[in-house]
Amino acid sequence: MTTSTTAIPTEHASKYLQQLCKHFAHKRPVTFDEQAGEISFSVGDCRLKADGSALHIDLTAPSADDMEQLKDVVIRHLVRFAFREELAANWQDA
Repeated sequence: MTTSTTAIPTEHASKYLQQLCKHFAHKRPVTFDEQAGEISFSVGDCRLKADGSALHIDLTAPSADDMEQLKDVVIRHLVRFAFREELAANWQDA
């Protein structure tokens, strides 16, 4: 298993967390509230936490290739929802 985390500075963390979870809930198993969420993808799992200054994302995937795919899908959708601000994800792989 591989893991990767990032904290993306934004004042709208809860809003983006909820948008991501609602979007994927149509196709994937999802649980969430205003402060935390989890999305299960075929290539791994995404855990989200929101606080007043950042959206924290923790990813777990079975392989490095799956991790890259998981990062791509999560960030691509997040950037689309956050089109009014520029978000930067600095992943810390473990």
